[in-house]
Amino acid sequence: MQLEELGFSHWFQERMNTKNVSDYQIARVISVTKKSYIIRNGKNDVIAKLTGKLIFSAESKLDYPTVGDWVYAQYYDDDALAIIHKILPRKTILKRKTSDKRIKFQLLAANIDTAFIIQSLDANYNIRRLERYLVMINTANIRPIVLLSKSDLLSPDDVEEKQAGIHKLMPSIQIVAFSNKSNFGLQQIIALLVPKETYCLLGSSGVGKTTLLNNLLGKAQFDTQPIREKDGKGRHTTTRRQLNLLQNGAMLIDTPGIREIGNFGIESGINDTFDEIAELSKQCRYNNCSHTQEKDCAVLIALQNGTISPERYQNYEKMNKESAYSEMSYSKKRRKDKAFGKFYKSVMKDKAKQE
Repeated sequence: MQLEELGFSHWFQERMNTKNVSDYQIARVISVTKKSYIIRNGKNDVIAKLTGKLIFSAESKLDYPTVGDWVYAQYYDDDALAIIHKILPRKTILKRKTSDKRIKFQLLAANIDTAFIIQSLDANYNIRRLERYLVMINTANIRPIVLLSKSDLLSPDDVEEKQAGIHKLMPSIQIVAFSNKSNFGLQQIIALLVPKETYCLLGSSGVGKTTLLNNLLGKAQFDTQPIREKDGKGRHTTTRRQLNLLQNGAMLIDTPGIREIGNFGIESGINDTFDEIAELSKQCRYNNCSHTQEKDCAVLIALQNGTISPERYQNYEKMNKESAYSEMSYSKKRRKDKAFGKFYKSVMKDKAKQE
């Protein structure tokens, strides 16, 4: 298998460092666990560790490899082990705020071309959550496609009504309804998968991501879990992110179910997702209008006359406030971390001189 078949397109080839290519092999990260990586160079899948220099110089989780990354690696022991030295430039990076109170990024995947957002047509269906996914994906400049699973639970008319509701807010987004139970819509999804391109599955636990992946692979390669009868919520089936090569040559990354979607540093993603609000904001009297209480605010006028729904407006404002708060806290944390890093390095240098 050639690297091009794993998605190593001209975009990456143009950004290769010729010196690094002569010293290392290029490989793609196909799986990530807490302590190690699995990388693929077109020949073998090999367990890999990070070089001490990469770990020592990393300022945040963004500086570590994630699934989908292309890396420079050295192979040892007849290709039984590899050491990752550097990460190639990323075309896209999908990340979110960690689900706890800490202001940190969690990397989900890198170099994604298209993200499938899966919402099931049961109690999981939530258009406000869908907006949050779209903000995250649009911020990363990744193409979003909405997949509505469990279409067998509703009548065809009800499924069309759900699709129309999404298109009313996001007219240009592509939507496919499907059922893992009857395989309805599966061929439509397969038709979207292009060889050598990388896709990822995003959604809450229990929406059918892993079952869909098994159907696309043509075999039950990954375990699935039933929905809890008590609250209708899913159990985590996928515990790690892994890149899977499909029969037609496309690549699909399954991600663990996301219960909480926190974002920050997402101005472009918010404007792309809430594009009608972004357009209205240009008509506001003040350039720095917060759209909360200002006079002659075009957004508030649209809210009052029903052009924008209260729910959509509230989600827009909530995500803006969350992002602004997290961005401020993250910047403070980065400054503290950098100061401590400089102090630590100076101490280690002084210690080395004394020895």
